[in-house]
Amino acid sequence: MIGRIPALDVQPRVDGGRRPAKAVPGETFQVTATVFGEGHAAVAANVVLRNPRGRPGPWTPMRELAPGTDRWGADVTPDAEGRWTYSVEAWADPIAGWQHAAGIKIPARIDIESVLTEGAELHERAADGVPKSKGRAAVLAAATALRDTGLTAEVRLSATRAPAVTAALARYPLRELVSESERLPLQVERERALYGAWYELFPRSEGAVVEAGKPPISGTFRTAAKRLSAVAAMGFDVVYLPPIHPIGTTHRKGPNNALTAGPDDVGVPWAIGSRHGGHDAVHPELGTLEDFDDFVCRAGELGLEIALDFALQCSPDHPWVEQHPEWFHHRPDGSIAYAENPPKKYQDIYPIAFDRDMDGLVAETVRILRFWMDHGVRIFRVDNPHTKPVVFWERVIATVNGTDPDVVFLAEAFTRPAMMRTLGAIGFQQSYTYFTWRNTKQELTEYLTELAQDSAAYMRPNFFVNTPDILHGYLQDGGRPAFEVRAVLAATMSPAWGMYAGYELCENTAARPGSEDYLDSEKYQLRSRDWESAEREGRTIAPLITTLNEARRRHPALRQLRSIRFHHTDNDAVLAYSKSCSGPVDGATGSNTVLVVVNLDPHHTQEATVSLNMPELGLEWHESAPVRDELTGETYHWGRANYVRLEPGSTPAHLLVLRPSPPIGGSPTS
Repeated sequence: MIGRIPALDVQPRVDGGRRPAKAVPGETFQVTATVFGEGHAAVAANVVLRNPRGRPGPWTPMRELAPGTDRWGADVTPDAEGRWTYSVEAWADPIAGWQHAAGIKIPARIDIESVLTEGAELHERAADGVPKSKGRAAVLAAATALRDTGLTAEVRLSATRAPAVTAALARYPLRELVSESERLPLQVERERALYGAWYELFPRSEGAVVEAGKPPISGTFRTAAKRLSAVAAMGFDVVYLPPIHPIGTTHRKGPNNALTAGPDDVGVPWAIGSRHGGHDAVHPELGTLEDFDDFVCRAGELGLEIALDFALQCSPDHPWVEQHPEWFHHRPDGSIAYAENPPKKYQDIYPIAFDRDMDGLVAETVRILRFWMDHGVRIFRVDNPHTKPVVFWERVIATVNGTDPDVVFLAEAFTRPAMMRTLGAIGFQQSYTYFTWRNTKQELTEYLTELAQDSAAYMRPNFFVNTPDILHGYLQDGGRPAFEVRAVLAATMSPAWGMYAGYELCENTAARPGSEDYLDSEKYQLRSRDWESAEREGRTIAPLITTLNEARRRHPALRQLRSIRFHHTDNDAVLAYSKSCSGPVDGATGSNTVLVVVNLDPHHTQEATVSLNMPELGLEWHESAPVRDELTGETYHWGRANYVRLEPGSTPAHLLVLRPSPPIGGSPTS
């Protein structure tokens, strides 16, 4: 039902308001609505943000976003986890309406005393709602001046425009015909749901012994734990493990996806299940469940969380195949259908048939998730959720988060936009994205604008620069400079980003031309890396990755999604964007603005003029400011137009922190 003063099309609105928008504590987002009244009536609006106890927060006035559009907006910031609501109150603003009329009638000498008397009555009424300590006396003084016939009409009117009066009525306006929109839900989740740096590693490769002519020896949880300190030193927050469960032997794949495996081939971790158990067991070569607990404990000591892969599929040897045959698709000949993604075939994996026993599968999935939650796992990376029913995930996530709202689910869904967005709307806290395939200035600008605006209320991106399945051609062809560029982009564009082990070594050999698969992929075999030699010989970009992650922790602007803004450059190979927020920076409170300029060309030095939208940076158009480059430690002075020269392998990017100061003459350059 429309209120007396309509407040329509309140945004963000997820699934028509039936599902909650998302935020984390301290994350600012904009609420907008269409607000209008009849005729020339003056109207105004404010946002009401109610905390999980139903208490409304501080007054948040809205402003018309563009004159004449009737579209109003305001920024709000929840400060605690839980289920909130937000709504818009629209109301008639009689004092604003009177001021508009008085500004016309007084100069024209029309109904002067009537107009001023009406204004005095309005200000007297308004004063009743202004606390004594917040300017009540100033509002009453304006009312007195309006009634003082010993003053000129212009002086009497000007008394209502005194700064103290304006400030008091802005905070405590006289509101009439107040109409509230529907209350929309807001789920405020822990910060890790939005922000974090992920590192993916295979425990079986860490500490593995691979020697020519000898059977390989798998790494274990104990040997993999030794790698955690280096991961923590690079500034990562989350260590993601592919499936750690027993691997089937039937149709086991060999190296490079060979259909026939040798006796010493280790198989694909996603072919889950053997005589040693299924999804609630660990591969015996990795160690015991107690060893896993120790691994999780060691990660916690280093400030790392463990994310565990949850792949709802089975090898032909999984206990479910005999215990629950109804959970699988059967061919006409009675055999179980293996997984396919034409032209790819996965003979070692059986997909699940959900519609024969949805309730049973939900219950078993929740049981498995709670099993690993009891062993310290609070983050799950869900494999291929788009190949399972959406309603299934909605039930599972709602059940788990209903009792454990801190558990985070990441959707590994490189699929159609509608499915990706729906998975986010029904509960997944994060999602893989198309970032890997967005490499040009136009592609990145359009995609980040979409993620930061259209879908930010319900789909949070995690920018993985590579995965065991994806080695993009940009990395194959661009060498080390390409790896540096993509790391800078991922770490500064998205609050959540990730990389798969070996990225820091710039591993870029594909299985074959035109393929995005790695040669000798770790999915099919053990991969032993000599981390110490790589560091000693300078064959690693770990220092850059460390610097990026340290900058993300130091500057809250880099932990935001919705504030990204793009700035003009006169070279399509150079991309410039900024992020900003208010909050603690280096132990102090205040605004934080970061400006990033990147050379997207890994092969050639590029020059450009970066033309900044100064108001987006919190500056006036004529101002300039000192900026410190987090990548080099150098300080420059930047204004509206700035020359940059970015050289691959030397200075591929600027990561500039703005510290406003009085304007300084001269031409700002880098």
